[in-house]
Amino acid sequence: MLDSNLKNLKKRKKDHLRIALSEDAQIGDAGFSRYRFIHNALPETDFDKIDTSTTFLGKKVNFPFFISGMTGGFDEGARINQNLAKAAQKFRIAIGVGSQRVALKAEDLVKTFAVRKYAPSVPLFANLGLVQLNKGYGLKECERAVKMVEADALVFHLNPVQEAIQPEGDRNFSGLLVKLEKIVKKLTVPVIIKEVGFGLSYDVVKRLYGVGVRMFDTAGWGGTNWAYIEGRRRSVFTRLAPAQRLQRHAVGEARVDLGELFSQWGIPTPESIRMCSKFESELITNNQQPITILGSGGVRTGVDVAKALCLGADLAGIAAPFAKAAMISTREVERLINRFGLELKIAMFGVGAKNISKLKKESLTLNDF
Repeated sequence: MLDSNLKNLKKRKKDHLRIALSEDAQIGDAGFSRYRFIHNALPETDFDKIDTSTTFLGKKVNFPFFISGMTGGFDEGARINQNLAKAAQKFRIAIGVGSQRVALKAEDLVKTFAVRKYAPSVPLFANLGLVQLNKGYGLKECERAVKMVEADALVFHLNPVQEAIQPEGDRNFSGLLVKLEKIVKKLTVPVIIKEVGFGLSYDVVKRLYGVGVRMFDTAGWGGTNWAYIEGRRRSVFTRLAPAQRLQRHAVGEARVDLGELFSQWGIPTPESIRMCSKFESELITNNQQPITILGSGGVRTGVDVAKALCLGADLAGIAAPFAKAAMISTREVERLINRFGLELKIAMFGVGAKNISKLKKESLTLNDF
């Protein structure tokens, strides 16, 4: 039997998915449209021989994009994760799962995240909120999350604005760097730090690098908007009877528009990628260990993937489009991967890039119209 907190957490996950898949939750444009490739009318390469593969977490992947962690912890989430994992295995791309906190509390929910049997040979990442290190979580819980999905890395997501708006949010983000450093040093797999749609800045990446983190997922502004999603949930929450509200978390009626206000908050994904890339350039100049940059947040086409790589990302992450496809079937996810792959390959052909290494050296120009 799930206790009331677990039931609420499970319902929250359902609410998140339902609202996230609505068009309303896709606010703004990440900004990839501001950039253009310099077209190469004489590419001097054979389209059929263009190589879109790369390496991530020590494994070869066929495309430089991955399925970002989104869900799990309830029946529909299990089906979505399975559909995503099967398609990821077929096309050999990396995949992550959603936050596993609920499954650490309830063993019967582990199966909604355990997708390794469907994707036995691709990079797979586990997922926990970094703020949970202030809620009693430590190395033991992190290792359990990794073992649960037989992961190649553990994603710690950062989401202070989301938590601040969320009625049940965890708002104590103090002292996390010190605790993270201990985990990074002892965890059996690499740590990836990810935002959830508000972007990573140069300063944050620099501070995280200082405690040993070497992999960063920008998850910038311009995709699924978690401020808006929590605002929607909060507006429903504040319509509860006062007694019900007080049982959970007292909030003022005047604050129901927080989601709307902070839906415009954050660093657009291309700019977050550029900030990370600037920091990496400084590391290389100083002969320090470089970082891995994952560019996600509002990536909606294979051309966006190509632009993310040119801006400095090593891979691009995609979430909402894959979630929508996975709600239908594995086949729909496969079609989407194929579409992104074709769009990416045409973009590479259009600039004369024979492989991903060549693509990353291409230049982008800013639109002046």
